[in-house]
Amino acid sequence: MTTTDVTPTQLPSTIRTFLDAHAARDVDAAARTFAPTAVVRDQGETFRGTAEVLGFLSHQGGEFTYTTELLGGRRIDDTHWVAVNHLEGDFPGGVADLDYRFTLADGLIAQLEIGG
Repeated sequence: MTTTDVTPTQLPSTIRTFLDAHAARDVDAAARTFAPTAVVRDQGETFRGTAEVLGFLSHQGGEFTYTTELLGGRRIDDTHWVAVNHLEGDFPGGVADLDYRFTLADGLIAQLEIGG
């Protein structure tokens, strides 16, 4: 499968909206970008459905202070995208570049996997 590098502005609007809301810690706006049956995987944990995804958005990383910079992304195909974020803060290690791997369906996030 061939991937294409894209600039942050070339990512689908749903992904950009999620990333902006997540960086601003606007849980409600971020939650609206997910399908009701969405699955999120982060740090070895899986969150399924609206209630669990909302819990993830409300609490994951909340014990740390950090900044996020969207470096770019990749288009895998029409429904699969990767956004690359650079984080700096008071979490263990202090610096991380993380891939946010999105699967979109009907204009919403059906799946999100976060990892290095």
